[in-house]
Amino acid sequence: MKKQKNISSIFNPNIAHIVYASDNKFAEILGISMVSLYENNKDMEDVIVYIMDSGISDSNKKRINSVSCLYNRSYPIWIEAKDISKELNINVNIDRGSLSQYSRLFISSLLPENLVRVLYLDCDIIVNKPINELWNLNLHGKIIAALKDAFSKYYRININLHTNDIMFNSGVMLIDLEKWKKQKIENKLLKFIILKKGRIQQGDQGVLNSVLSHDVYCFEPKYNSVTIFYDFTYKEMLAYRKPPGFYSEIQIREAVEKPVLIHFTTSFLSKRPWIKGCKHKYSDEWNRYKKISPWKDKDFWKDKTSALEKIYITILDIVPRRLILWMAGILQVYVRPIKNLIVSCLREKNK
Repeated sequence: MKKQKNISSIFNPNIAHIVYASDNKFAEILGISMVSLYENNKDMEDVIVYIMDSGISDSNKKRINSVSCLYNRSYPIWIEAKDISKELNINVNIDRGSLSQYSRLFISSLLPENLVRVLYLDCDIIVNKPINELWNLNLHGKIIAALKDAFSKYYRININLHTNDIMFNSGVMLIDLEKWKKQKIENKLLKFIILKKGRIQQGDQGVLNSVLSHDVYCFEPKYNSVTIFYDFTYKEMLAYRKPPGFYSEIQIREAVEKPVLIHFTTSFLSKRPWIKGCKHKYSDEWNRYKKISPWKDKDFWKDKTSALEKIYITILDIVPRRLILWMAGILQVYVRPIKNLIVSCLREKNK
């Protein structure tokens, strides 16, 4: 086991600083992500991991520490996460994921002061190739680099953006912490949550999009290969989501065939690899890392799909795919963002 190195304020292209945020439920998923990270970056001088901890148990912490031991890397730096609701003294709504994800909004105040660049990763990611190219990516003067997300123009109005403003997936963010601090991004994020009374479309990701839409460099999709790339053909994806400007078909194909980071995002068409019945193209890869991990003997999660959802899925198996995509597209492109807008307007009216 290596001793923890002094963290230099000078950027080192061969020492990557990786940030995760997790609660105890996803500690296993986090640990398996770390296995893939270490396994595919053995040539890097060091990989330093920071974990924003929202109640991870001592037993899971020991298992996660043992992952670092297995690869002769430094123990993760454990950081107690902030509770966003307590910090702001308001009830913050969870529109997606868990409340623990809001802890990354405090990334500049919780991490060591002398860090200049970090790579934030969601727990539901496996690293499929070395990250050195991503770690050394030119941000072109922007504060972060991230994946341009496929959302329709109607989502933007709910988070104070214009029709063609960029919306990005916040599951992978390469962050220039110096610029983040200089432009007081943390304060801006918290002010937006207060402005919206704690109810933001897409939760913490919506907050990040609203504040950083004009300060994001959109990297190649191979650096955040999300599940939607696998569930749909390119034409289906554009028809289903109707994003105002997106990647080319060649770029998406490369993200599917040669992904650097595989992000197992939620999808109504497929399960995630730790749940029984997953048919994702790379579910076997996830399972390969699980077998190396301290959770190798842990059972896969039970499918907790409700009876109503199972009926819906059964209907999807019967109905022609073209009709499914048409119906789902209406819900995704129009109904959901308009519903969010109506709820927001009613809330403003009843103040």
